[in-house]
Amino acid sequence: MELQQRFERLFPGLGKNEPFLQSVLGMGQLVSLPAGQHICLEGSNCSHLAFVLAGTGRVYKLSESGREITLYRVGAGECCILTLSCIISEKRFPAFAVSESELEAIVIPAAVIQDWMDNNRSWRRYAWDLIAVRLGDVISLVEEVTFRRMDERLGFYLNQEKIFPLGEKTSITHQQIAAELGTSREVISRLLKDLEQQKIVALGRGWIRRLQSPM
Repeated sequence: MELQQRFERLFPGLGKNEPFLQSVLGMGQLVSLPAGQHICLEGSNCSHLAFVLAGTGRVYKLSESGREITLYRVGAGECCILTLSCIISEKRFPAFAVSESELEAIVIPAAVIQDWMDNNRSWRRYAWDLIAVRLGDVISLVEEVTFRRMDERLGFYLNQEKIFPLGEKTSITHQQIAAELGTSREVISRLLKDLEQQKIVALGRGWIRRLQSPM
């Protein structure tokens, strides 16, 4: 009953459909993952789709030189759109996915997802809405990478109050920021040093404090 209530709260559009809800609870398996565990590797087969109940997963691409760029995150009340598209198209996963924090989810077998796509109108509506939202996110990322300078992108990233509360230390490394923005640690370190000299940020080992808006 508790699991049903959590699903209804996090996925209200789907949870109101009683037959669909019972299908999720009957076919799904509750799983828990520790922080830092890879969920999917590039080229993996997508055998299940996860309905995230708690925690966050990060989906990213890795270049041949080892540089990362975050594509998007999947949080509570969401599913991974790349996993869904791979199940629908029967293609392999084109990126990497890792749990950023402890993660809890209901996982549904791919065969069930394919059946829902054919026979469940509520699920199709949810799936296409999810695709539209994530496509917009990825288009915005492409625009940022293509048309904005790295110092502008870093400034926008640092200006996010949820990540960098003004005046407070945020535990984060230069390498983590580089992976987020798709550049090298050396570039981020140089740009942060410039911001430190301008007294926009204060830097320490493994932390950053935003002193004022960089933009």
